[in-house]
Amino acid sequence: MNPARPGPPPAVAAVTVVGIGADGWAGLPDASRAALDEAEVLIGGPRQLDLLPERCTGQRVAWPTPLRPAVPALLAAHAGRRIAVLASGDPMFYGIGRALAEETGGAALRVLPHPSSVSHAAARLGWPLEDVEVVTLVGRPAARLAAALHDSRRLLVLSADARTPGEVAALLRDRGFGPSRVRVLEQLGGPREHIGGRITADEWEEPRPPGDPLNIVAVECRRAPGALRLGAVPGLPDEAYEHDGQLTKRHVRAATLAALAPAPGELLWDVGGGSGSIAVEWMRTHPSCRAITVERDPVRAARITRNADRLGVPGLRVVTGAAPAALAELPPPDAVFIGGGLTAPGLLDACWQALPDGGRLVANTVTLESEALLADACRRHGGELVKLAVAHAVPVGGFTGWRQAMPVTQWAVHKTPDPSSGADR
Repeated sequence: MNPARPGPPPAVAAVTVVGIGADGWAGLPDASRAALDEAEVLIGGPRQLDLLPERCTGQRVAWPTPLRPAVPALLAAHAGRRIAVLASGDPMFYGIGRALAEETGGAALRVLPHPSSVSHAAARLGWPLEDVEVVTLVGRPAARLAAALHDSRRLLVLSADARTPGEVAALLRDRGFGPSRVRVLEQLGGPREHIGGRITADEWEEPRPPGDPLNIVAVECRRAPGALRLGAVPGLPDEAYEHDGQLTKRHVRAATLAALAPAPGELLWDVGGGSGSIAVEWMRTHPSCRAITVERDPVRAARITRNADRLGVPGLRVVTGAAPAALAELPPPDAVFIGGGLTAPGLLDACWQALPDGGRLVANTVTLESEALLADACRRHGGELVKLAVAHAVPVGGFTGWRQAMPVTQWAVHKTPDPSSGADR
């Protein structure tokens, strides 16, 4: 009998990602040290590369700026060599590990994590991580923090640099959260670790000189008395928006978002944006939700951008142009809301054709002409027609009566294939 032949050697990861903390080489486990010792190419930020001892003899390559577009070229340039990439803390938590996984497909990636700055911060503060919301401002505008501001919530904010704590304090004051308690934690896990005292955003004064660029900001949210309260579900107060009257009002807005049914990662087209309220509240339902609003009026388009910034979704994309022409180059949506311009020739059909199977379309109108279009669309494609009527109690002399708002006709439909013809309904 022939002796059993050994199988093929185990696959070796083309790229090893090593998490490293502020404690540098001393804080690394043996497996991480071995990976760095054996690497022929060491890629990382200058600060991370400086943490390695001379015994790591691989070619040292600093990330260029901007980083993300450089990843494919760097990996290609060193293909066939043993590559180790340095990352701060846990590479798969807001780190370079995501970009590398996207490029390699993950199969050729070996990740050796290190405790993240968030884990260190929670440990120092005694905050259970499952009760904390993490917001990163690394490469992102500070305005996105606004969407996370709710009374009594605890936030850990990943800073871009030494200026971030001051930007956080200024945003808290501007958004009505000046009484929030703020602490800055620097160089966590390293020999130069420093945890600042707890002060309110209202008490914040810019330190001179500025603090360490490697920091995380802990926030205990406290809303100022009298500040507008913004909930976590659609239907924000109308006062939260800057508008010229072109605003889907609060109660209708809540019903519209319920019909659109946003889910994490989905993309909305908001056609005829007005003040942008539908797109803004779509994006506020989950950090991964995306939206594009199309508005032909440049003044209103600029106003939408300001509303998105103030309400914590600065990633809202605003397209200034008239639909349906302005829709031609947009990525396909998961859902479409039409809040204006229904009588524009071809608009409704263009939105329907752009929608994939399983997508949702919701259209609102207050005019008889547009209502007739929605009734015809409902006849052709199915769905549901609803009349939304809201009345508000107002003074009538010395008494109180109802003032009726204009009723809104809403068509809501899920797009499904037509089994009888193989075409979309």
